[in-house]
Amino acid sequence: MRLLERMRKEWFMIGIVLAIAGAKLEPSIGVNGGPLKPEITVSYIAVATIFFNSGLSLKTEELTSALVHIKLHLFIQIFTLAFFPATIWLFLQLLSITPINEWLLKGLQTVGCMPPPVSSAVILTKAVGGNEAAAIFNSAFGSFLGIVITPLLLLLFLGSSSSVPFTSVFSQLFMTVVVPLIIGQIVRRYVKDWLERKKPPLGAASSSVLLLIIYTTFCDTFSNPSIDLDTVSLVLVLFIIFSVQLSFMLLTFLFSTRNNSGFTPADTVAIIFCSTHKSLTLGIPMLKIVFAGHEHLSLISVPLLIYHPVQILLGSVLVPTIKSWMVSRQKGVKLTRPTV
Repeated sequence: MRLLERMRKEWFMIGIVLAIAGAKLEPSIGVNGGPLKPEITVSYIAVATIFFNSGLSLKTEELTSALVHIKLHLFIQIFTLAFFPATIWLFLQLLSITPINEWLLKGLQTVGCMPPPVSSAVILTKAVGGNEAAAIFNSAFGSFLGIVITPLLLLLFLGSSSSVPFTSVFSQLFMTVVVPLIIGQIVRRYVKDWLERKKPPLGAASSSVLLLIIYTTFCDTFSNPSIDLDTVSLVLVLFIIFSVQLSFMLLTFLFSTRNNSGFTPADTVAIIFCSTHKSLTLGIPMLKIVFAGHEHLSLISVPLLIYHPVQILLGSVLVPTIKSWMVSRQKGVKLTRPTV
């Protein structure tokens, strides 16, 4: 029973493994022009479905309470969409002289360009007892910003490797991301009570569609015999991702807890998770659009596929430690307050 319960909780991670394994066994099904017709079903219908669901499930009314904390929002958004990608770019200049697969390194850069996720950062902030409203606002606001900023960052850092014209990228993003998101928000206004009462599995539906995108992406890889991924590069990238996450979590912690920072311990928790987590739900469809038809798309996607479970695993492991710190810090603040 315990094994079944564990599998139920980790079904998406298991699904990623099965999707990649299925693509390896029979890549012809999911390639462009194959039976699944991913150039239509994935590039347009699947991506639009994910963002319609996001619009439908996004509780915009919960964001207003956090809107006034501008300093906190600026810190998170500047860190995740400016400092993070710029630092990764500088780091990759050093790694470029190593034998690590160049497309995996480009994939690391795409990770840096991604916005925060709507789910994991909020869930972990809530588990610790941090500023959940701020986490919800910044995850949602970051996703909206990411629709515009992430493609710009991808084209800025990796533009030479993409054969897709700038206008084509944004027109497809508008039609498959922005429009479904807005429609989802409009529909939500009319079915909000039903959604809150029935709680349909919108997240699970989006994750299932995401598995289809991952499957077809890797079908393209395995149908191309010229692509070779060495194990050493993969292990090194895994180590780099762990190191980057830990380093950035420590960095955001030090920045947000320094004297006169103006952030509470609960704010710091939201900052740690929202600034360092990256969205797989937005990221994979975005890469599919920006690098459409690119023979190395799946290799570029690998670091993001690794980053997603690592951020959840690392965050879950650190929850008790961060919670203990926050509680002790809050007690310390109460004890130092002057009595009236």
